[in-house]
Amino acid sequence: MEPPRTDETRKSIVRAARRVFSQRGYDGTTFQEIADCADLARPAIDYYFSSKRALYREVVDRTNRLVVEAVIERALRETSLTARIAALITVAADSDSQNPSTAAFLAADAMESQRHPDLNPAGNDAVRTARRFLTWAVDDAIEHGELTTDIDAALLVETLMVVSCGMAFYAGFVESYRQIDAVAESVRHLLAADLLKLSQP
Repeated sequence: MEPPRTDETRKSIVRAARRVFSQRGYDGTTFQEIADCADLARPAIDYYFSSKRALYREVVDRTNRLVVEAVIERALRETSLTARIAALITVAADSDSQNPSTAAFLAADAMESQRHPDLNPAGNDAVRTARRFLTWAVDDAIEHGELTTDIDAALLVETLMVVSCGMAFYAGFVESYRQIDAVAESVRHLLAADLLKLSQP
């Protein structure tokens, strides 16, 4: 008779997998390493997940819900592009301090989605989600007169993507959360100043 499956054990496996995937990548990760990281026996991973692909997809789904959706939900409460980008950076930095390895995993997943596009067949990766949000935010800023209509919206979206991905990468591999907060604050000020310039005719 199989022992009852517990959600807490599953969450523990997902947390461990997120750490290992972020450090070793999809190809370099094994169930044994995840089991060791989760302090579980190797067969426990098989018991909950039929394959590494299934586990990876669950890590992506849970991390997106934990960070990406929370970031966008918070940013949507703001009414200006500057405030939305500031919220995006702030919440992302806070999320990683509360759930270590989330930022590192999102940065790693961005690369994995290029190497293994089949891992996220529905387009459920952070980069595409962030780009959709930023495209909407920039278009909304133009529509409401926050940015001039002659601005290159696509270029601005990609610039903001670079900043966002760069912050995620930085937050994922720097262990000092005080340092992350300081850098995030600096980026917020720089963006606010630059976006203000873009709003002027």
